[in-house]
Amino acid sequence: MSKRLFAVASLLIVASMLLAACGAPAAATQAPAAADKVIKIATQSPLSGDMSAVGVDIKRGAELALNQLGAPLAGMGFKVELAPFDDQGNPDTGVANAKQIVSDPAILCVVGHYNSGVQIPSSEVYHTSGLANVSPANTNPKVTTRGYPEINRIVGRDDVQGVVGADFAAEKGVKSVFVVHDKTAYGQGIAEFFKKESEAKGMQVLGFEGTEEKANFDALLSPIMAANPDLVYFGGMYGQAAVLFKQARAKGFQGMFMSDDGFDSSDAAKIGGQSLIDGAGTYYSTVSGPATLYPGTAKFITDFKAAYNSDPQPFAAQGYDSMAICLKAIEDAAKANNNAVPTRESVAKAIRALKDFVGITGTFTFNSIGDPTSAKYFVIKVDSADPTAWSKNSIAETLDIAPPQ
Repeated sequence: MSKRLFAVASLLIVASMLLAACGAPAAATQAPAAADKVIKIATQSPLSGDMSAVGVDIKRGAELALNQLGAPLAGMGFKVELAPFDDQGNPDTGVANAKQIVSDPAILCVVGHYNSGVQIPSSEVYHTSGLANVSPANTNPKVTTRGYPEINRIVGRDDVQGVVGADFAAEKGVKSVFVVHDKTAYGQGIAEFFKKESEAKGMQVLGFEGTEEKANFDALLSPIMAANPDLVYFGGMYGQAAVLFKQARAKGFQGMFMSDDGFDSSDAAKIGGQSLIDGAGTYYSTVSGPATLYPGTAKFITDFKAAYNSDPQPFAAQGYDSMAICLKAIEDAAKANNNAVPTRESVAKAIRALKDFVGITGTFTFNSIGDPTSAKYFVIKVDSADPTAWSKNSIAETLDIAPPQ
């Protein structure tokens, strides 16, 4: 290279370095980069494992809401994306995911979880980072009684649901119960509320046992069969309850079975089959019920089936409403911020500020700790061993109850 060419090249390199140090040309700073207008809403639910039948449909419900209700934010120039996370129904996985979620500044709201035992520790992470969380399914009282301003739910509580189940059992003439739970925050919690109310109603509690067994319940069934209760109650999830109930029927138990909203999945019928219909039958309490129970869900059911080629599982419609609340709060917070990306704190405040928000499963106003000011509770009877008929199970009782003060 000639000395003149070398000198020119050197000048060009110096000029490039000066431009880099001084920043981009003024023309490039006239409008924010597209990435500055990206907003994400995360979901956390079990997308794999034993509880994925419900967990996947919570995510799908939220996804459908984002697709159908995201237009206002798109009109404001935002690109809104879904960020789904698989918590596997495992607290450690949920917390690890939560740490990843809060590290992404584009995520302004979380829809989740399915399991209270996962939601409670995961929401500690959300709270520390000021990230709004709307739960479609979690019922343990501790979800809201911690008083965190970011944490909300659109369903009822176990300290009401357990009472509803026990009251129904008493009305059915049950005199004695054997209570089993899965040792989780959710299952043991609701079992304890059921036990307390059962005793208050004059029923004899013949046993109260926790188990993590999922396959062979012989050791537990021996005392159950010896006690011969009118009712076996299981606090926990369908994967355990349906196996226990099936094995109890096989040993000759003819009394009533009862469980909670953790039992509410068509997979319960796949597992339990005819054993759920035989004897005195099977009932479960729930804070959601089939989507067909709600007057505002007809279009949702049609659209869900068109999108995913299946009927929605329980809590899918609540996933839709939880996403709708996140979207509306982000929209309101953005408008208050001159259509700029809002802060996490402002989104959390906007959720609590919503009054009479009309969803497909109800109209929502949150109290000072994030509970809905009124919630629905159902008691449902299993009518068929056919999993495809799960959504057609008959409604034995419907109640609207305010949360405890």
